[in-house]
Amino acid sequence: MNKKSELKWTRKHLLGIEELSAEEIRLILDGVSGFKEVLGRPIPKVPALRGRTIVNLFCEPSTRTRSSFELAAKRLSADTLNVTASSSSFVKGETLKDTARNIEAMNIDMIVMRHSCPGAPHFLSRFIKTSIVNAGDGPHEHPTQALLDVYTIKEKLGRIEGLNVSIIGDIAHSRVARSNIWALTKLGAKVTVCGPKTLMPAGIEKMGVKVTYDITEAVKGADVLNVLRIQRERQKRAFFPSIREYVRCFGITAELLRKYAKKEVVIMHPGPINRGVELSQDVADGEYSVILDQVTNGVAVRMAVLFLLNQVRTTEVE
Repeated sequence: MNKKSELKWTRKHLLGIEELSAEEIRLILDGVSGFKEVLGRPIPKVPALRGRTIVNLFCEPSTRTRSSFELAAKRLSADTLNVTASSSSFVKGETLKDTARNIEAMNIDMIVMRHSCPGAPHFLSRFIKTSIVNAGDGPHEHPTQALLDVYTIKEKLGRIEGLNVSIIGDIAHSRVARSNIWALTKLGAKVTVCGPKTLMPAGIEKMGVKVTYDITEAVKGADVLNVLRIQRERQKRAFFPSIREYVRCFGITAELLRKYAKKEVVIMHPGPINRGVELSQDVADGEYSVILDQVTNGVAVRMAVLFLLNQVRTTEVE
């Protein structure tokens, strides 16, 4: 048997990409194609999680991620329950720990969790037995977004190792950037980060990336441009003079791509897009944009994650 076939998923939770090995990342990605095939069937459903109950505990607003996880669970035949901060006992002063333990007492199997506080899923994993999937913890990590991004790149370009990937935009507030950097560098890609100095975390070079403040340099030679949203809801002060100034210095336009980009550069964005800011309309909807492919692949990736975590839980129960 080869090494890949011997590797087994043993983690009870998916809390972040930083803690995963390259082999564990590949193990998740190896299972995605099978689930994507399921999504293309006339009846896109398998009974892999029949009888399981998955709770989406979202303490921050979300459309794509929550819907993607809910659909992934239903495609695996699991029962789902959506809990939001505004409709939970948080508004009455209940703690996150008590909320989760009360939910767990209803005999559920997994919690998919989004929270504005970095490390919240890690904190909760110390107090409950239920498997936890981190669906975004503040500006810290967003592991399934990174997994679907990496899968989409591999699907389009056939590999990750040796590729040049530029991540552009609000790096400081982006959980997507951090998770993508961990995943890409562990799989052998060369990563460049680009954005205003005020939106670049101090010491980010220690993550193994190249830093530039010149959009032309970031675009030249890149196989992939992963463009991030300006997260104004996380910014407590002005980090650049104006939106117009940001667009002029860091906006990705068709003219910029014609001048400096590779002819078949892959354009990505985790969404939601601020059209006309991070990406011009024609680039967002252009032939090299894979933004909708990312959304499609997100369901298959989350199916793969839920399936693997369920295997571990099933083993523990037995």
